[in-house]
Order: sequence, then structure tokens, then C-alpha cells
Amino acid sequence: MRTPPLLLLAALLAAPLASASVRYEVKNRRIEPRQTLAQALHDAALPDAQVEAVISALEGVFDFRKSRPGDQLRLVLREGVLDFFDYRQSAVDEWQVRRDGDKYVGSKRTIEVEKRVELVSLEISTSLYEAALAAGEDPGIGVVLADVFAWDIDFYRDTRKGDRARALVEKFVSKGRVLRYGEVLAAAYEGGLVGAKRVFRYQQPDGQANYFQEDGASARKTFLKSPLKYAHITSRFGSRFHPVLQYLKNHNGVDYGTPIGTPVWAVADGTVTKAQNTGAGGNTVCVRHTNGFETCYLHLSRYGAGIRVGARVSQKQVIAYSGNTGRSTGPHLHFALKRGGQFVNPLNQKFPRADPLPKALLPGFLAQTKELASQLDTVSVAEMTEGAGGGAGAGSKAAP
Repeated sequence: MRTPPLLLLAALLAAPLASASVRYEVKNRRIEPRQTLAQALHDAALPDAQVEAVISALEGVFDFRKSRPGDQLRLVLREGVLDFFDYRQSAVDEWQVRRDGDKYVGSKRTIEVEKRVELVSLEISTSLYEAALAAGEDPGIGVVLADVFAWDIDFYRDTRKGDRARALVEKFVSKGRVLRYGEVLAAAYEGGLVGAKRVFRYQQPDGQANYFQEDGASARKTFLKSPLKYAHITSRFGSRFHPVLQYLKNHNGVDYGTPIGTPVWAVADGTVTKAQNTGAGGNTVCVRHTNGFETCYLHLSRYGAGIRVGARVSQKQVIAYSGNTGRSTGPHLHFALKRGGQFVNPLNQKFPRADPLPKALLPGFLAQTKELASQLDTVSVAEMTEGAGGGAGAGSKAAP
């Protein structure tokens, strides 16, 4: 029998009123330092039986050892009983527990991620960070470029207004949002101070990938220009007035202003000769290199994994994290370089490049480079408009 229209309308109007009587509560939390997931659930006032049910549902799905401070939790309770639990570590790492009748089922949320290769073009006005924002890019592209050009460009000291950077880079995208940048396949930099630089990524038959210049010469040098990916100099090598000691003293290194916990690179391959608190220098790591060089990193908050006297370290390995220990006037890294036992200015040293690509690999490299160079030199629509006087900022264009 057909339901009368007025009765049907009354039923539809009554439906939301009925559902509105169901009481829902949402709790958002984060994992705190030295806190386990189970402790976080207890602290959110979830009953013991439901905590055990969530932990059981996630066993074999989530590795509890990888739980870390800052991870996000969301609990949805229906009439005081857990109905849904969400655990998020990043935009692509998310786990869920749903109530299914009288049991709970855990799963890892599937998030579709697309890898694209795109051309990014930046023009520096004030900083690489601002240039990335102006181009509609994530500021993380600055860290990626600093990594690629780490042997030739210090992006705090060497950049000038009007410098241009271009990179053919992998982007991992989900729902139109860039989650992260991947490998830089090719990059170019035109600077008022550093001149023109072009590098290309090439994977050799042994699986090792390195950056080379267009003719096969190595982009890598024996020493990096800086022990940090991206930091500004607050005090240079030479004599200066010490604000704490109140007298003129010789500053035997370079100070980089950077937040506590910033990863510190080994600037070259070598062997750790010191990893201890040195009093005024705070937590310190020193590394001996070839040709009589030694580097020291002071005021550290903590040491990198496996860093101890006698340990071998490689260039770009994270050996420590910046801090404010010892006789420090604020969070920073003091970086010193010795040659033959004598302190020298790290900023004016010239180091040789590593070995070039073997001749047998050169034909394959040149063929690959030709294609990458063609994509790298593609002119974007935004740049054409700018060149015509349209005033548009540099943009990015998908590589063909």
C-alpha cells in the first residue's frame, strides 16, 4: 500500500530528530614524549576493555615500536562506547579501528599517491624560502635544492637577488596536494655570485646514484660548503668580542644560527676522534679526514646513531643534532676546521672534486643527460609572460 505523502514527509522529518538523540563524543589527542599508545588511550579515559580491544585490533597491522611523539589520535565514542579510532603519523600513514558488531577491526588506510616529474622554476628575491612560496611550491623544495648543490652553494651566504633555480624533480601527490619531493633528476642554478651550475643525477651499474656535471665531471667535492642543509652564519672566523666573557678573543670557527635539534652533516668522509662533552664547547664531535684535515662540531644537543670514537662516517651522514650546550649564548652550531693541527677559515677553502664518471659509462650518461637537459630548459608559460612584461612570477610546468 502506498504511503500517504503527508505521512512520508512526517517520517522524513522525524528521522534526523531520532538520530540527533544519539550522543557522540570526539576526542583528539597526540602521543606525548615517552608515552605508549596504550597509555595515551588510558589518558583519554577509554575503559580498559576498549583499550585492550584497540591494541588487539592493531596487532599485526601497526608496528607499535614506530609510535612516536606527535602522532595524532582521534576517538569517536557513541553513547560512551568507542565506535571509531584513527591513528595518523603523516599524510600517507594512517591506521583505523572500526567497531563491527561486538568486535573491533583494525586496518591501514589506503591512500592513493601519484608520482609525477615536474619542472620547478624559482626566482630569488629575498630568500629561497620566499621564492618557493611565490612559485606556489612547498618550501621543502629549498631543502631539496640545498642538498643537490651542497658542494657548490651555501644558500644563506651565496644567494643574490635575481638568482634563478630550476629543477626537474619527482613529486609525490595525493588528491592534488604535494606530500613530498623525491629525487632531483636535473637542476640548474644561475647566480650573481656563484655563476652557472648544472647537475644531473645518474645511477651507475652498481646501483649507486650521484650527481655529475654535463661533461661527466663529478658534482661532488671532498668537502661540503656547510655542515647544515640550510642555516645562516651568526659569527665568522677571526677575532670578535665575546658577549659572555667580555673580552676580545679569537673565534676559531664559524657559528650557524639554527634551532635545537637541526641535523648536522659530516662535511667529508672520515673517522670520529671525539664524541664527548668538552665543557665550554658542550657536546662535541670531531672527525679526522684525509690530507691532515679535522672538523669539530660544538654545542650539540645529542649525537647521531653509532657516533663514537673510532667510528667511520661518510659525507652527508647525520652525525649529531644542533643544540645549546656548554658555554653557548643561544641555540647554534659552532663549526671548526683544522689543517695540520691549525685552525683555518672554513669559508675560504677550495676543495677538489671527486673522481669523474668512468669513460666506459660516459656515452650512456651523455644520452640520458641530453634528454634531461632538454626538459630542464623548457620555458614555462609563466616565464614567457614575465619575459613579455606581464609581471607573472616563475611557475612550474609538467615535464613532457
